[in-house]
Amino acid sequence: MSDIKSSESMRKATESRADFSGRGNALGAAGYINPDDVSGKYDFIKRAGETMSFSPPEGGFKNIKIAAAWDVQKIKKSSLFGLIKTTHTAEVDLDLGCLYEMQDGRRGAIQAFGDMFGDLKEHPFIRLSGDERTGAAEGDDEYIVVNGQKWPEIKRLLVYVYIYKGAMDWSQVRPQIQVRIPGEQPLVVTLSSHMKNLGLCVLTEIKNVRNGMMVENYTEYFPGHNEMDRAYGFGLEWADGAKT
Repeated sequence: MSDIKSSESMRKATESRADFSGRGNALGAAGYINPDDVSGKYDFIKRAGETMSFSPPEGGFKNIKIAAAWDVQKIKKSSLFGLIKTTHTAEVDLDLGCLYEMQDGRRGAIQAFGDMFGDLKEHPFIRLSGDERTGAAEGDDEYIVVNGQKWPEIKRLLVYVYIYKGAMDWSQVRPQIQVRIPGEQPLVVTLSSHMKNLGLCVLTEIKNVRNGMMVENYTEYFPGHNEMDRAYGFGLEWADGAKT
């Protein structure tokens, strides 16, 4: 069964395919980690199908942070007849979201558009931050916090990023997800392939396996939320790519 949200939130969310979210051309570079980093400070899963598992510590997990970062590329353009070449940074508004399923069967979505920010202390025990709108500040641009003590009540999380406006080319955006579990090295999930003209990318699923966590790189692209939902079997009701 699905969580019930206000009709106004759902009405706003139905604009997700067509309109710029107004959340600010975030650059995403503040928290970006180079996938070629060899410092040993991070673990990486770079290819679709790769997984990494984490056992629950004694007393259970503390709060888990799932952060998004992206590396907007410089784009070279030629003028008429190719006489003048200019370089500019692609403008993009990229947001983070997740679908969740609880052990009792309840399902829902967490994302900024439609004001579906969740709650850390109450169901679903997941909370989304707001955007860091310039991408220039220290720390994460946008992140989800999961109440680790409540992880046994959560069955799975499907983590995605989606473009509202700008370059519909993931090779120009290069997003990544960073999963930070207290007591463990940060785990960085990067794209294993890039695609154009599809505005939503599922980077990872985090599954509850005997109250531990299994993180898998998916790197799958979809036109919108409805198609993503059908592919992963959440069974939510959507209108034009947004949950209703």
